[in-house]
Amino acid sequence: MRVVGRRVVVLGVVCAQLAFIAAGYSSDHKTFAFQMFPEASTWQADVVRVTPDGRRVPVSKPWAGYHWDELVPDSALTYPASRHHADAGLANQLAFLRSALDYVARNTPCDHETRYLEATVTSWHNDDPPRIEVFRSHVR
Repeated sequence: MRVVGRRVVVLGVVCAQLAFIAAGYSSDHKTFAFQMFPEASTWQADVVRVTPDGRRVPVSKPWAGYHWDELVPDSALTYPASRHHADAGLANQLAFLRSALDYVARNTPCDHETRYLEATVTSWHNDDPPRIEVFRSHVR
């Protein structure tokens, strides 16, 4: 009975470790998937506010008393139009940018003219050619 119990415990530990590895490599933030040599990826984004009439206003200009750099004080996200190194991986940085768009859309109650925020992101994963994606916040 003790031998069976030990085998069950060892099998449980091995399965848990495999689950952490699978979760680490499949998520954007890779909490349990440390890599000795990080990516050499970079990214930049043009972030705009889209109004109901279709105008696209850059978030670099203050609006309704709000400033993008005050709402999103993270060093890489503060100035998204500049090209940044993806410190913790490209998927990680772009996940933070998507979250920042939703955060700003949710936390600007005095802004009555923005319908949603949009980021046109150009990313360079390691030595690959540039990839362009468009991220949108939820519609307000």
